[in-house]
Amino acid sequence: QVLLVESGGGSAQPGGSLRLSCTVSGFTLDKGAIAWFRQARGKEREAILCSTGDKRTLYIGDAMKGRFSASRDNVRNTVYLEMNNLKPDDTGVYYCAADLRTPPLCYSGMEYWGQGTQVTVSS
Repeated sequence: QVLLVESGGGSAQPGGSLRLSCTVSGFTLDKGAIAWFRQARGKEREAILCSTGDKRTLYIGDAMKGRFSASRDNVRNTVYLEMNNLKPDDTGVYYCAADLRTPPLCYSGMEYWGQGTQVTVSS
């Protein structure tokens, strides 16, 4: 059974930082693709980045390059999204997603999704 559970969301001031976690069950992180998405109220879901098992990290959102980065803890089966220099436009629900197909896909139709965690950036 594949499960993804996000945590670490909350409120932050502009310029602040948050670290989101996604705990993965049902597969190991050395295969497939793990991605982060976000969705603001009334807007479509937006891809942030996608990390694959072949050491590639695909940054999809230009506005987040240099501010957001991904890491993983293989022992805990957890992936992280480190968010720095947050802006009000970063407000939204953040999701982690996984794709275990061959080849794994990094797009909005990924196989498995977490429930999302809210991030709010405001003064």
